[in-house]
Amino acid sequence: PIIDPDLAIVDTHHHLWDLPGYRYLLHDLLADLQSGHNLVATVFEECHSMYRASGPVEMRPVGEVEFCAGVAAMSESGLYGSTRVCAGIVGFADLTLGDRVADVLEAQIAVGGGRFRGIRHAGGWDASPIIGNSHTSSGPGLYLRSDFRAGMARLAKLGLSLDAWVFHPQLADAVDLARAFPSASIIMCHMGGPLGYGPYAGKKDEVFAAWKAGMKELAGCPNVSVKLGGVMMRLAAFDSMKAPPPPSSAELAGHWGPYVSTCIELFGPDRCMVESNFPVEKMGISYSGLWNALKRIVAGCSADEKMKIFSATADRVYRLGLATSG
Repeated sequence: PIIDPDLAIVDTHHHLWDLPGYRYLLHDLLADLQSGHNLVATVFEECHSMYRASGPVEMRPVGEVEFCAGVAAMSESGLYGSTRVCAGIVGFADLTLGDRVADVLEAQIAVGGGRFRGIRHAGGWDASPIIGNSHTSSGPGLYLRSDFRAGMARLAKLGLSLDAWVFHPQLADAVDLARAFPSASIIMCHMGGPLGYGPYAGKKDEVFAAWKAGMKELAGCPNVSVKLGGVMMRLAAFDSMKAPPPPSSAELAGHWGPYVSTCIELFGPDRCMVESNFPVEKMGISYSGLWNALKRIVAGCSADEKMKIFSATADRVYRLGLATSG
């Protein structure tokens, strides 16, 4: 049964792609959106989808933004339900281009239909080959590089946001970046990337302590917000691939609760927003079950705090114009 079905939700992090043997496009997303919760809008997150097949390599990600703007236009027709799909679009541009990234960003603004909000340039990197690094990270210390920061300056000057993602041992890099650009809006994806497999397996308490210390430093940067969710794969709190049935929402709330609650405690509801990370999280939980789990975790919050966490913070940070932020 759907918990608190009237609570408005902005899903701040989902993908759309057409991969060999694995398609997740508008109709697939709609099947999840219509599972009983009150999804009012979504934000698309870059995933190397629908890049242009030709032209300068650095300009090819413009195709992803153009594709999502088309999906958003379809949604705005009203023929696909009431949810504003892709109300915000987060693309990719290589910030290590430095000043030259401005041309890419301006092209994305031009094709974004007024919905392009910024880019994600993930810096998740670990020395262990088991972890699997971010597809946009070429090595350690990406956020500390001078060429990356030159591109970051261009991004901030255009009023665009950075969706950041690192693994928990790298949180100090994100803190340094946020302090270097105090006027830039930075959104940390996936609760700061706590790892629970490979060399981090069996070290739950140690990882949690290190992660919490890093997130506390990051929360001290008022220009940083955090997305709650997105740790099904990296946290590895349970083996979703071998578990006979998927976990219940109560079980998932037990696994994720300490991390979600800590983020809310450190950042406050005004800087916390929810994400599904679908279809990635589909490996271990249904769309309806995921939102039930997050609602269980925040059951002790006030109605105003829940509104902020589930919709109003996202509305403000991604400038969606939903009029949910009071």
